Amino acid sequence: MSTPQPKAAKVMPISGFPEYLPAERIVEQRFLDVIRETFELHGFSSVETRSIEPIERLSAQGEDADKEIYAVSRLAGGDEDARWGLHFDMTVPFARYVLENAGKLAFPFRRYQIQKAWRGERPQEGRYREFTQADIDVVDVGRLSPHFEAEMPLVIADVFSRFPVGEFVIQVNDRKIPNGFYQGIGITDVIGTLRIVDKLDKIGPDKVKALLVEAGTTPEQADQCLALAGIRSTDLGFVEQVRALGVEHPLLDEGLESLSNVIRTGMAHAPGRLVADLRIARGLDYYTGTVYETQFVGHKSWGSFCSGGRYDALASDGRTTYPGVGISIGVTRILGLLVGRGLVTASRSTPAAVLVALADEGARESAVAVATSLRRRGVPCEVAPSAARFGKQIRYAERRGIPFVWFPATDAGGPGDDAAAAPKGHEVKDIRSGEQVAADPSTWLPPTDDLRPTVTRVD
Repeated sequence: MSTPQPKAAKVMPISGFPEYLPAERIVEQRFLDVIRETFELHGFSSVETRSIEPIERLSAQGEDADKEIYAVSRLAGGDEDARWGLHFDMTVPFARYVLENAGKLAFPFRRYQIQKAWRGERPQEGRYREFTQADIDVVDVGRLSPHFEAEMPLVIADVFSRFPVGEFVIQVNDRKIPNGFYQGIGITDVIGTLRIVDKLDKIGPDKVKALLVEAGTTPEQADQCLALAGIRSTDLGFVEQVRALGVEHPLLDEGLESLSNVIRTGMAHAPGRLVADLRIARGLDYYTGTVYETQFVGHKSWGSFCSGGRYDALASDGRTTYPGVGISIGVTRILGLLVGRGLVTASRSTPAAVLVALADEGARESAVAVATSLRRRGVPCEVAPSAARFGKQIRYAERRGIPFVWFPATDAGGPGDDAAAAPKGHEVKDIRSGEQVAADPSTWLPPTDDLRPTVTRVD
């Protein structure tokens, strides 16, 4: 009797864990290259932290944080493993990293971090369970100069100006403004009020007002909260708009001055990119000063894809506090929206700029020699997988998006019509235009735009 074979498991994607095709992966890699290069141009050093943190540390960062944590345990079980969770952002592990390595770091410490994170939320367009984030932070010992809060959005403006994402705006607020304003009108539950106002984009002003009243504010106080949240200005006009509401509090004054410095810097060095938007609150409890959210112009429904803010007490060992400010780019979120809707595309699905053709299998060594010469000078290339007719090899290059086919030098004649027609000296063909010219593998270079795949926006 034959032994019954087990049925093969059906291959199924897992929602919320994106995997890219080669052309999409090129878009992602180019975006990461731009991010990394820009961060380093601004003097940020790269670090990488472990993937897991104690659950109690992760869950202490806000009202809904514990709902997002993936707990880690061995298949064999064991209660001690359950105290760990996968990090859902980079700021919490970075704060721990600073505390552990403070004696070895030079302050103010400028760091960037590009890593995966995990969040237990319902997958949907632009929302994933596993995703890549790119963060920058500046931390100092005891006191952080406020000019760093103005610097953060300038870095982000540089990143998105170098990658074809389209028009964007960086919305900025300072949490001291709503904190001081709420206290000035008699609200005691400032954090709870902030969390409710932070839902404005999702549920609208009427529902926000109802929630505020339900939480204990008077209808008049709720209206004042909404009036503050409705202020938006591309210049310093927001200051007078807030003053016109007639509320006084020292913390409010401090926040207005801080936000004015950020907007003033943006007007000078990133004109048109920053806007003071007083509805921006950010949901996590550790933010204490400037907060940021970034949106695509014309795609408000997509929400923010780059956000962050100032924190004063996230990193502290009880004796020394390391205040900081940071901002995070949701790389996977951005690409999921742009690639998913066909708004950006790569020029080809392979890094190769050249396919080295084969007249016959006996010529493979000489073809490899050509490819080696090209690679030594930084030209990405591959050798044809088989010695098919040249027309078939050219069609292979077309399918892959490879712009050039190289015909190595061969003796005249040989087996097959293609070999008989092959050139005696090296020649390279631009298969897009059909132009074919003599070339030397030790000196030839493709045009700069063809050397690497390019990423462009599709309008």
